[in-house]
Amino acid sequence: MSRRFEVLGAPLSGLQVIRRLPIRDERGWLERIYESEMFAELLSGQCIAQINRTLTAHRGTVRGMHYQLPPHAEAKLVSCLRGTVLDVAVDVRRGSPSFLQWHAQCLSAENHLSLLIPPGFAHGFQALEENCELLYLHTAAYVPQAEAALNARDPRLAISWPEPITMQSPRDAAHPLLGADFQGVGL
Repeated sequence: MSRRFEVLGAPLSGLQVIRRLPIRDERGWLERIYESEMFAELLSGQCIAQINRTLTAHRGTVRGMHYQLPPHAEAKLVSCLRGTVLDVAVDVRRGSPSFLQWHAQCLSAENHLSLLIPPGFAHGFQALEENCELLYLHTAAYVPQAEAALNARDPRLAISWPEPITMQSPRDAAHPLLGADFQGVGL
């Protein structure tokens, strides 16, 4: 294991909390976001195919809960570069013992944590400060036809957002609630 990361685990199978271990001196610090050798096992040999960066301007905003359907299902490594967010992953894997369970992790520039989200999980977050900046590393390119999402306010999920949801995109707010027939995603 690299001396630049600590794998902390998470309560849902396949989900990992990663602590980045900065090297500090009088100038400040340097931290590694990604190292292919270290992440090869955690990503089951998948490579990073796309990197995205977001800025969420307003506290209370929720983005998500997005995922891609097979064969374009992806793993994501999510890091917060500025501000603080509550990052949430929901297990949508058909037949998983933790189906529709979620895990939330506070990510911030100060705590140096990242969330490694495997394929078969929906992902979203709530900005807990103004101007939150996130960096996403994806193992698959975005394919619009493979996009799927859960509604962040779905009572079946009962996600405990720490603040009132003050803003969502019209698209995210319009995602339907889960019906009793939702069986999840086969991978």
